[in-house]
Amino acid sequence: MEDGSPRQTVGSDTCLTLRQRKSEEASKTVSCGKVVRKHLIVFDFDHTIIDANSDVYIQKLAPNGELPPEIKERYTPNGWTPFMRAVFLFLYDSHVQPDDILDCLLEIKFVDGIIDLLKQLHKAGGFEVIIISDSNSVFIEHIMQASGVRPLVHEIFTNYAHFDANGCLQISEYHMQNWCKLSSVNLCKGSVMEEYLDRRRKQGVNFDTVSYVGDGNNDLCPCLRLRSCDLIFPRADYPLAKQLAKDPEQTKAKLHPWRTGLDIASVLLKNCVVNNVTE
Repeated sequence: MEDGSPRQTVGSDTCLTLRQRKSEEASKTVSCGKVVRKHLIVFDFDHTIIDANSDVYIQKLAPNGELPPEIKERYTPNGWTPFMRAVFLFLYDSHVQPDDILDCLLEIKFVDGIIDLLKQLHKAGGFEVIIISDSNSVFIEHIMQASGVRPLVHEIFTNYAHFDANGCLQISEYHMQNWCKLSSVNLCKGSVMEEYLDRRRKQGVNFDTVSYVGDGNNDLCPCLRLRSCDLIFPRADYPLAKQLAKDPEQTKAKLHPWRTGLDIASVLLKNCVVNNVTE
């Protein structure tokens, strides 16, 4: 997945192509003579599932609660992951322990209604949830596991991280890309989303709709790849919503700004579940 060029596999205006229709039955769950349709929900993580930027939040563990100038100077607009490597090394050199970082992460609150949303989608059936995030695997897995909602998420795509034998948090880029100017070099979310859809199709799963839930500028790329039958949920008053508002015609999918997870649930459960089961 990480080495290929992006595939424009979900850019069609047609919700189901002829080829997709032929393989449609393979992607539906049949129960008591009824067919349950499948819907993919793609979530960002920071400021979407949790109500903070996890990378920024843990910087409070630095001595006096602030990074020194020589570490701050390591940041470049297209180099967030190398910057975080420097941050994690600085925290390690400052004797911050792995448990300090993990405990700090659990202070972060979830966005209102998001946990209820995940539970409702799971209960409704027919929804497959994934996360695509520029955070890291240690942060996301720990927060989701501790809250009890990790089993509700099918897969997580993010920068790989681990604590080494000395207790220093190490992070590596999800991939290195040069094909998307809308994305950071270490993560093109649109490409990851399309590769996931392609893989699931090969596994016999076709989604009737794709919904994207996000807040930031790096969420624009996947939104531009969605179809007219898909849904975009930009968090109200955040950068993604402002970007989309500049030119509503740039996207084919329907826009549904949101403030709480319940706003998202009301749309998804109405649009996808009411007509989710057919004879």
